[in-house]
Amino acid sequence: MTSRIVAAVLALITAALASMAIPLGLLTAAQDRRDFRADTLASAQSTANLAEEGIGDGSSDPLLSRAIRDLGRRGDWAGVYDATGHEVAGTGPALLPTAALHAALRAAAPRSYPAARRLTVTVPIRADGGHHIIGTVVLSRSTATLTHRIVVLWALIGVVSLAGLLAAAVIAVGLARWASRPITTLADAARRLGDGDLETRAVIRSGPPEVRRLAAAFSTMAARLQALIHGHQAMVADVSHQVRTPLAALRLRLDLLAQDCDEATAAELAGAQEEIGRLTRLVNGLLTVARAEHSTATPARIAANAVAADRAAAWRPAAEERSVTLAIVSPDPVTVQAVDGHLEQILDNLLANALEAVPPGGTITLTVKATAALARLTVADTGRGMTAAQQQAAFRRFATGSPGGTGLGLAIVDRLVTANGGTVSLSDTPGGGLTVTIELPLSPDRARPRRPADLNQS
Repeated sequence: MTSRIVAAVLALITAALASMAIPLGLLTAAQDRRDFRADTLASAQSTANLAEEGIGDGSSDPLLSRAIRDLGRRGDWAGVYDATGHEVAGTGPALLPTAALHAALRAAAPRSYPAARRLTVTVPIRADGGHHIIGTVVLSRSTATLTHRIVVLWALIGVVSLAGLLAAAVIAVGLARWASRPITTLADAARRLGDGDLETRAVIRSGPPEVRRLAAAFSTMAARLQALIHGHQAMVADVSHQVRTPLAALRLRLDLLAQDCDEATAAELAGAQEEIGRLTRLVNGLLTVARAEHSTATPARIAANAVAADRAAAWRPAAEERSVTLAIVSPDPVTVQAVDGHLEQILDNLLANALEAVPPGGTITLTVKATAALARLTVADTGRGMTAAQQQAAFRRFATGSPGGTGLGLAIVDRLVTANGGTVSLSDTPGGGLTVTIELPLSPDRARPRRPADLNQS
């Protein structure tokens, strides 16, 4: 932002200076040239006035000779010619070619002959101020002083313009920093808040008033968000304690009743135990979804291929017990940016769902690979699959196709993946079945990645 503001201000100042300095320089240079020509013509006319009497009576005028010498000392070349083209007085070399000289003798008005480094003018000499031309004065003056003056003029304009640009650059940099520094601070605060630092506040005491008001509103929002999340986390902890404890006590009492009852009553108690188990899984799933939706943990670098291998090894005994082949494909190391422990929960839910859906003799394939900017994990099974309508509703709470399922497995996966900045999608496995594709952001390679969480903690 700073560079863009500086570039915009400098472009504006450059355009303004150019629109003023260049026309000013051109006009001043043109005026200097006109003044130089007028001064040269005035000197030639003065010489012509002195030469009028001398050419008229054929005598030598000492004033004319002195004027010619004065012009020569100034560096001018001057010559006085009669009507026949004969030089009456002069400083030396011929100033004009013969043809040009005769044309000047016939001209009724002064003429100019600009050259690369000199300006030559001719002024007719008239008898007694009348219309009869009796000669001409040729004066050639060096344009070195004019050129020097114009060069100095453009140099002065250039120096002033450069000084103006430098001053504008200093002011633009200060203005840009004054305007962009609080925005950068606010952006950093928003990033830290998004990464889970709920203590973040945007303290900005300088910059535009609008940005300061925005920072104050951000800090108020962050404080309220912190209060809401802490309140929700406290509620989740209370629900976890208040609900799980009665369920555990109820299961224990049913176990005690089942020990001293007849077969019919034991069957009823077993059904009740199954419902309690389903209720326990439902409560645990809801708590997991709530934690995923309000996750504020800081992401870390996770070795995705190591986590996948660890979870595949943990679920392989269950797969073998059901005669299901669980394979993993992970050709290269892949490191993702995710909250520690979330990837384990994601894979556990996906593998559990796949094992429920795959019949004996089926296959589950877990693949981990990296693309250009993302890590892609897929769990493909050869089970019963899902219809298009079921796939569309699969990530909603309580959407399940299994009679004993809670409908929270894919909902948990969706919330956890989203909380880590990734995406999850469903598709049909070629040949039948369901494929779940997860894409997570890759992590930079500067730090050492964390190893997968311990199985007992997952």
